[in-house]
Amino acid sequence: MSLTAILTPEITNAISVLFGTTIDKIEFQATRRDFEGDITMVIFPLLKQIKSNPVELGNKIGQYLVDNVDEVSRFNVVSGFLNIVISDKYYLDFFNKIKTNEKFGFVDVKADEKAMMVEYSSPNTNKPLHLGHVRNVLLGYSVAEIIKASGKKVYKTQIINDRGIHICKSMIAWEKFGNGQTPESTGLKGDKLVGDFYVAFDKEYKKQISELVAEGKSEEEAKKAAPIMLEAQQMLLNWEAGKPEVLALWNKMNNWVYAGFEQTYNNIGVNFDSYYYESNTYLLGKEVVQFGLEKGIFEKDPDGSVWIDLTEDGLDRKIVLRSDGTAVYMTQDIGTAIQRVKDYPDVGGMVYTVGNEQDYHFKVLFLILKKLGFDWAANLFHLSYGMVDLPSGKMKSREGTVVDADDLMSEMTETAQKIAEELGKLDGYSNAEKAVLYKTIGLGALKYYILKVDPKKRILFDPKESVDFQGNTGPFIQYTYARIQSIIRKADFDFNVLAENIVLHDKEKELIKQLELYPEIIQNAAQNHSPALVANYVYDLVKEYNSFYQAVPILGSDKMNEKIFRVQLSKKVADTIASAFALLGIQVPERM
Repeated sequence: MSLTAILTPEITNAISVLFGTTIDKIEFQATRRDFEGDITMVIFPLLKQIKSNPVELGNKIGQYLVDNVDEVSRFNVVSGFLNIVISDKYYLDFFNKIKTNEKFGFVDVKADEKAMMVEYSSPNTNKPLHLGHVRNVLLGYSVAEIIKASGKKVYKTQIINDRGIHICKSMIAWEKFGNGQTPESTGLKGDKLVGDFYVAFDKEYKKQISELVAEGKSEEEAKKAAPIMLEAQQMLLNWEAGKPEVLALWNKMNNWVYAGFEQTYNNIGVNFDSYYYESNTYLLGKEVVQFGLEKGIFEKDPDGSVWIDLTEDGLDRKIVLRSDGTAVYMTQDIGTAIQRVKDYPDVGGMVYTVGNEQDYHFKVLFLILKKLGFDWAANLFHLSYGMVDLPSGKMKSREGTVVDADDLMSEMTETAQKIAEELGKLDGYSNAEKAVLYKTIGLGALKYYILKVDPKKRILFDPKESVDFQGNTGPFIQYTYARIQSIIRKADFDFNVLAENIVLHDKEKELIKQLELYPEIIQNAAQNHSPALVANYVYDLVKEYNSFYQAVPILGSDKMNEKIFRVQLSKKVADTIASAFALLGIQVPERM
């Protein structure tokens, strides 16, 4: 039971006994570092009901707690704040309960609890995954893991945007310039090969525009008349008409891309429980639009296009079917959401991990699904996140100036290798062990750097800064974990016994207090869809541990009970680091 849960009824009873009144709410806060105390009660709100001097009031409540509550050992009052000192026994009892609990902080899923579905990645099949996708998949995967830890069943999914003019551009370019190239013949991952042809299309398109402008056309006319664009548009029509040779090429190139994506996902350490494809779900979306039209939710314009009027809801009119009957993104998203609940009837809500440029789209989507009468539509959340910038500027897929996800991961591993070698701490490692360690550090640096930032904020990503072994970085936290493993390996005594007659050092108490926060952090992170809360919690835990490490002898203590307790405390900190980092998708090294 938390301190606030213990103290709230006791203080309520104190106020009743001492002053003959009741109070609606008791306000607590952490005790300021410059005062003695573990938790502070704010006295000022009581003065509205109890006419008294705040210091006198605080002293009376404090003395009542010392006399009647085992967990309270002493108190002090500073102005309108009652600083309460909690007994060592409370912290030792708490620690002894959690020290061997492997699921500390996690809540078991309740049988009747509705599941959540978390969507992330959702790439186009015309290019490889890039730095923007990296933030997306790291956020989505981590949020899914955190929601699962908070006590809900979670399904991880994605929607693959495998239809549209952008796909046809890569297909046309491969037909024109590919000379039958395949991933096998070129040695390229399939997504990279297809992405190269997307770039090749854009180069040829710009060349043709320049030629048409030189012949006297305006730039706008040239963009519409460029032969390669007309061919791509015709290919899209042929695809929608089901022309066999177009479908065959589409399937072949998409399968190249899927294989490339899977390799990247495995490398970065994320996974999915299900995959949805826009080429399938847009058809269900069109059916639902027809249903909504019949129910009067949608309206048809004279040109045959179908819209929904959301002006009374503070939004605008939104098209859901074009005049020629073709679907828009909204149509597909409606169909996808409904299909997912058909496939997973226990789903009671969804989280969509999509950049903040789509904020309006999701407001409209969620409102449409509510108007269509789906009760789960009340539990839809857009995990909106800011873009990732580089010191060199913004990325552009068409121009081939994106930071490829695979290249980024390789660069992070190389950077970790360079820094680790400069520090010279790898004596006795085999080359294979070094390779694993470099990847663990490099990917840990990348993931932590991205996830420690609130999702809503834009990030300027600096690879070298992220691999720093000092400060708020992944490697700094990994190094502390490895340091604790070294202590455990050196402990030549049985520390799996109860350490008795312990008098807590202030640093030990502060460390246990930090551990005590972990379950609440998981719940808050799940409710706020924010891995940053977990990331910054574990950094605070590591700082607290390093302060303890510097101030208190662990293996060097001359008292066996202290050595046992301090190794146990160190191990629990390491276990919590590993647990929190697992929620972020980050591995921890046993040695470093």
